[in-house]
Amino acid sequence: MTRYDLNLGFVGLGALGLPMAINLHRAGFRLRVHTRSRRAETRPELRNTQRCSSPADASVGVDVLLLCISDDAAVEDVLFGPNGAASQLTADSVVLDCSTIAPATAQRCAERLARQNVHYLDAPVTGGTEGASRGSLTVLVGGAKEPLERVRPILEVIGTAIHHFGAVGRGQQVKAVNQVLVAGSYAAVAEAVALGQRLDLPMARVIDALKSGAAGSWALEHRSNAMLEGTYPLGFRLSLHRKDLGIALDAARAVQLDLPVTTLVEQLELDLINGGHGDEDVSALHRWHDPKDAT
Repeated sequence: MTRYDLNLGFVGLGALGLPMAINLHRAGFRLRVHTRSRRAETRPELRNTQRCSSPADASVGVDVLLLCISDDAAVEDVLFGPNGAASQLTADSVVLDCSTIAPATAQRCAERLARQNVHYLDAPVTGGTEGASRGSLTVLVGGAKEPLERVRPILEVIGTAIHHFGAVGRGQQVKAVNQVLVAGSYAAVAEAVALGQRLDLPMARVIDALKSGAAGSWALEHRSNAMLEGTYPLGFRLSLHRKDLGIALDAARAVQLDLPVTTLVEQLELDLINGGHGDEDVSALHRWHDPKDAT
C-alpha cells in the first residue's frame, strides 16, 4: 500500500503525538484525530483533518489506528473502555501503538484485538520532541511482519530508523533498555554540569569541548544548556520517564537482575516529582544538585 491508500486514526496529541500527527497530515495521509483535552485537535497545522469526539469515533473506517498516549491504563481505556476504539475497528485493520507501556500490557492488548481479527504492533519511539518534529524518531517494533510492512509508509514519515525485534512486546522491552540508558545519561550530565558549575568553569565552552569526545551523548548535546540555564521546558515529562523506569525495573526483577544506577535515578526522580517538578523535562534532574531547588 502507498500512503494515499491508507485512512488513519490518531489518538493522543501530546508532546510527541502532536508533531507526529502533523507530519503525517503534511505527508498527505487522511487523518481522524482525537485527544483527551480536545485542544490540540484545533491546531492550524491539523486543519482539514477530522476532529473526533472519542477513540471510537477516531477509529471509524480507518485502516490504521495510531496511539501515542501516556501509560498502560490509558492505552487499555482507549482501546477497550467506554467509547473505545475496539468497538469500531474492522477486521484486518492495524493498531500501531507508539506509547511506552509494559510488554505484558502490549501482549494482552494484542490478544484481545486478535479475537476480532485486528492486528497490533507495539512501536514505541525514541528521539525526543526534536525527533518527533523533524520526523527523525527511532521506532522499536514488536509484532508480525505483514502488518509491519503495511504500515511502513507511516513509519517512514515519523521516523528515520525502523527496527523490528520480533513478537509483540519485544519493542517495549527494547524501549525499557533505552530508558535505562536515558536515565544514566541524563543523571550523568546533571552531575557533570553541577560539578563544573561548582568549580566555576566556563561550562558552555566545557560542554562544547566534551560533546564530540568520549563523553558525548544525546543528553549532553540537547539538554545541557537547559541545565546551565536552570530552565526545563518540556521535551519529555519527568513523571513519564519515572513511569518508564518502573517498567524497566519490573522487567529486570523478572529476570533476577539488579539495576542499582537505574534504581537510584528513579528515586531522584521521585524526590523531584514529590517536590512538584513532575511536569518538567527530564533535564530537571539537575535541580537535585542545586541547593535553591532542593526538595
